[in-house]
Amino acid sequence: MITVYPYENLGHVNHGWLDARHHFSFASYWNPKRTHFGKLRVINDDRVMPGKGFATHAHTNMEIITYVRQGAITHKDSMRNEGRTEAGDIQVMSAGSGVSHSEYNLEKEDTQLYQIWIEPNSENVKPYWETRQFPTLVTNGHLSLLVSGRIEDHEKNALFIHQDAAIYGGRLKAGAKIEQPIKYQAYILASMGSFTVNGTLLKEGDGAEVRDSKNLTIIAITDSEILVIDVPEEHKD
Repeated sequence: MITVYPYENLGHVNHGWLDARHHFSFASYWNPKRTHFGKLRVINDDRVMPGKGFATHAHTNMEIITYVRQGAITHKDSMRNEGRTEAGDIQVMSAGSGVSHSEYNLEKEDTQLYQIWIEPNSENVKPYWETRQFPTLVTNGHLSLLVSGRIEDHEKNALFIHQDAAIYGGRLKAGAKIEQPIKYQAYILASMGSFTVNGTLLKEGDGAEVRDSKNLTIIAITDSEILVIDVPEEHKD
């Protein structure tokens, strides 16, 4: 079962310096029907003006992943980490027992990024931050593994998170077809272009929930960039 959430129907706030689309309830945007997808809590599609950004603020017990689509973001935190993550790259901050950080667009162009929050499976762990470059082209007919907390992925050079979840991403040329296995359930982001997933169309900016399917057949209609977030469902007491 695939449910598409078109870009134009996402939660939308514009603060001038920040133009944001929310896939789930966040800050001033509240939709009781859109609060999470399993352990996935936040996906913000943010556009940040040059010289602007997020002033120092604190997080605890959340795995925060940032995928930069255009421009770059500069990070600084209370662990004395400082770094610049540019388009095509990804960073992970495991907030754990608590960390404060800031993120600014110090470029001369707008920065566009996805900010993704996943609930951890271990609380109050030692916080950490890491950023890394990843390949922009699909190889061997599958998406690149970008982030994972799964035991089976520990030797695959992915950025680590404290959750049995994985994020895959990459670019496809028009007409390309790939098969992407899913362990639990998937949230798909159409970062660029248009493509079909198991026959369902997604266009740039859209998101989609995929349930009850262990394999995704992805066919690029145009040159495309895709992220697939494979996350556990909520545990029911």
